Amino acid sequence: MVEMAARMLQAAAAFPVRRGSVEPGRAGVLVCERNPQLATIIVYRGRRADASARLKARYGLALPDGPRRLVNGGSTVTGVGPRTWLFQRETGPPLETELSEVLGDAAAVTDQSDGYATIRLTGPCSAGVLEKGISIDLHDRVFLPGFAAATSCAHLGIILWRLEDANGHPVYEIAVFRSLARSLWHFIEQNAAEFGLAAMAEC
Repeated sequence: MVEMAARMLQAAAAFPVRRGSVEPGRAGVLVCERNPQLATIIVYRGRRADASARLKARYGLALPDGPRRLVNGGSTVTGVGPRTWLFQRETGPPLETELSEVLGDAAAVTDQSDGYATIRLTGPCSAGVLEKGISIDLHDRVFLPGFAAATSCAHLGIILWRLEDANGHPVYEIAVFRSLARSLWHFIEQNAAEFGLAAMAEC
């Protein structure tokens, strides 16, 4: 089962899962690759209210203040920088075209679906792995569900956001430039070894 999941991840090529996997029941860290549609939204100066209203009317999502992540149905918007947000959804028509039509002259939209690779970490030791390479505080009382950060992990620029599973346990997702995905995977693989790492088709 673990070998099959590892082969599925390796076929996706962004994160080359190879060795070191254990059975999920013995793993402190579970990892799977994600492949959502992604697009950056850069709002033109003085047009934030317009852009936020247009997104709210179409997707039920206003632009969040600061590094926060808002979700409505299958759509998500995350603050990643000054006047910049990352829009995400699982499926649908080409995202860049649709968002450009929705936002019109209020913002510039750029497709990032092929530019970023996205990976999810869960399990009781997932924060422990990330804390070896990330300088922000991931404590449960500090980095809450819905929080996000444009930061670095092992000197690699990443976008990190926190979710939680059905039992309220932390789940982390990381978006990294696709050209750096193998380096990020090397960090995860090396630093999760002490906890036991399971590669999954879904997690």
